[in-house]
Amino acid sequence: MDQDMTEAIIIDGVLLSKHLREDVSKRAAALTAMGRTPGLAVVLVGDNPASAVYVRNKVKACEQHGLSSTLDRLPATVTEAELLSRIRQMNEDPAVHGILVQLPLPGHIDSHKVIETIASEKDVDGFHVANAGALMTGRPQFRPCTPYGVMKMLKAYDIPVAGKHAVVIGRSNIVGKPMALLLLEAGATVTICHSKTADLSFHTKSADIVVAAVGKRNVVTGDMLKRGATVIDVGMNKNDEEKLCGDIDFPSVNRVAGHVTPVPGGVGPMTITMLLVNTLESAERAAQM
Repeated sequence: MDQDMTEAIIIDGVLLSKHLREDVSKRAAALTAMGRTPGLAVVLVGDNPASAVYVRNKVKACEQHGLSSTLDRLPATVTEAELLSRIRQMNEDPAVHGILVQLPLPGHIDSHKVIETIASEKDVDGFHVANAGALMTGRPQFRPCTPYGVMKMLKAYDIPVAGKHAVVIGRSNIVGKPMALLLLEAGATVTICHSKTADLSFHTKSADIVVAAVGKRNVVTGDMLKRGATVIDVGMNKNDEEKLCGDIDFPSVNRVAGHVTPVPGGVGPMTITMLLVNTLESAERAAQM
């Protein structure tokens, strides 16, 4: 078969999520039998429609897999002090093993302060400075959900990481930076590219693994890749037809890459799955104390 006619293997985040969630259900049932149901508390401030959808999906996923979840909907006018006070109550609640405050927050609330107020042992998003520092020093308590999901995908599809060149496009605290650290921990040589990078394709052309996480369409095209590279698309954008698409130009990448994640159906389902895993691990840790 002509090499140019092949298409990439699609990394199926929906199917992999299903397998991981079955394991979550079993472990959650075992904890519940001991009288320790894993609990996630979600806080939604204001009425951002995209945030409302994300939160609804997170709460639903908990309910489907034997975790208990509570949703606090607070008005956009809530004061920072009121929000911090609510988080402190959750910190003290033994039935809550994970606390998640949906971002973005209204402009008058300092999201850094909010994240730092969450007890680090309940910070299932992995954004607290103590958890970010633990990840950096190679002893993570919680890995941020999206990068954690990406590592699970690479493992599930037997994609080698150690000794490989990985390019991460994007340097956010939520995806880019922790993604680079997890790849580094797994033995990859990591390049981080971003909006100030002078020649992006210079870096991507030598990459075995490319993770695109910038929130901009068509940041990676097929001619920017070496044949057989693994391409992970973390982006969530809308195309001209208002359909969901990622950061990569899928048709051209699909003809060059060895493995590729689709949008939707790739990284997205994994992010919520890893949130369940982190909440469950938090509950298991609490049960052993």
